Amino acid sequence: MSSIANVFIDKHTTSSVPDLHILYAVEVVLDDGTKYEVLRRYSEFSALHDALDDPYALPPKNSVFNALVPSAWANDELITESKDRLLAYLNSLLRSSLYQSSSKLLAFLNLNYITDVQGFDDEITPSMICKANLTIKAPVSSLSSLVAAAYYPDWSSWSNPPSKMDFSKFDILFFAFVVPNSSSTINWDDGSQDTLRNLVSAACQSGHRTQIVLSIGGWGGSYWFSNSMSNATNRTKLINALVGAVNSFGLDGIDIDWEYPNSPGSGNPYSWADATNFLTFLKCLRAALGWSKIISAAVAHHPWLGPSGAPLSNVSDYAAQMSYINIMNYDVNGASATPAPNAPLGNLCGSSSQPEANAQAALTQWKEAGFPPSKMLLGLALYGYVSKSTATRLSNSYAPVAELHEHAPLVERTDTVAGDLSQWWGSQVAFKQLVSAGALKKQADGTYGGTNGFTMGWDDCSDTPFLYNTAKTTVVSYDDTYSLADKAKFAKQSGMAGCFTWSLDQDDEYSLQNVIRSNLGK
Repeated sequence: MSSIANVFIDKHTTSSVPDLHILYAVEVVLDDGTKYEVLRRYSEFSALHDALDDPYALPPKNSVFNALVPSAWANDELITESKDRLLAYLNSLLRSSLYQSSSKLLAFLNLNYITDVQGFDDEITPSMICKANLTIKAPVSSLSSLVAAAYYPDWSSWSNPPSKMDFSKFDILFFAFVVPNSSSTINWDDGSQDTLRNLVSAACQSGHRTQIVLSIGGWGGSYWFSNSMSNATNRTKLINALVGAVNSFGLDGIDIDWEYPNSPGSGNPYSWADATNFLTFLKCLRAALGWSKIISAAVAHHPWLGPSGAPLSNVSDYAAQMSYINIMNYDVNGASATPAPNAPLGNLCGSSSQPEANAQAALTQWKEAGFPPSKMLLGLALYGYVSKSTATRLSNSYAPVAELHEHAPLVERTDTVAGDLSQWWGSQVAFKQLVSAGALKKQADGTYGGTNGFTMGWDDCSDTPFLYNTAKTTVVSYDDTYSLADKAKFAKQSGMAGCFTWSLDQDDEYSLQNVIRSNLGK
């Protein structure tokens, strides 16, 4: 008796009974070379999944939108991804010694299979409407130019409402954040789903092909990551939640901002197995999303910590599943009595006590571990730190900041005297706040200089600017048009994929983003 050698799902058709839905054409190949095709609905896959009680993930059902006709489904990337995920599900069953000989699976793949399953099937979604009217997007990895990206925090809706955004400035926007929870699903901030929906709609209508990627985690949102990655059941739950969000909102991918595997970060639980579990998660997430979607991760200057607690020496398997890593080259130093750079380009004087914490070192460390520069985005800070200090230069032998500061909504201060930054002592300050507070002034040539008693200095050892006002005992370490231009040039010359910023709401209009784009050659 012949057994099943392989299955394929390359085609689909539609049916109007009982409602408009998709029929997936499953080609079955037997080991004697015989081939035949069976048509299966999503609800039939779901019934098989429930009957087997297997641990593998199905794609979420697309939500219903009855106003369109089946012809609008042709060539839609969401349908392609559903076929990829359903095929991955069947292959998982056929490779499993537990399920490959199951009578339920064999019946499902048999020509004489008859079912009276009553359930919901894949139907057209609102996101397809937009994408049907535009040229289908290519995967970002195939773009000919470098990527200019930015994080869009959900609290940006008041300062940068989606309806007012100039999407021509951005190739990718990482929408931050949803967070994993104790149930291995995701939590949303109040109002963030409406903001995301508006952002996707505005980006789509703009015609600029800006891709919207959902970011999960963050400095204060990584508490449940280790638990969510710890076993197959939890990973499946989280993947289903993320893929459900991608499909529901018409997103272009997922960004994992886990700070950090096998490290406490902001007091998070962690495990020696985190990095290994994370790789398994990435493989499953890629299988679930398909290859047209972005999978990225915000990362430190060095690769993830392995079971020994040391950075992994080979991350090529991770790179194979991912579109990008987003190198967070900032928060190297915070505010202190001996101010030091926030985001150094390099250890240019050879005097840093953190020689591995800069853009140049990060590129080398990840590259040597097997991650291609062409999949690296260099993180650029649009903020700085305000120190109470009379220093007139930055410290060359800078030491690690005692505690990283969570990136949070900007606090608007309207009662300050021009040039008085004392209310920011010991904390972060956005670039645009330095301008509005009167410490920086935009020049005719588009650059910025100190004003109201502030002098602009330059730290050659990190290639970053700083402001100082000894009379007001204030020093600001930050980035400006000059330093951001140098970092963007470095990314381009080093063969990196491009740059991203944290975060777009801290720019002075688009002054800094414009400089970054031009120095990436865009």
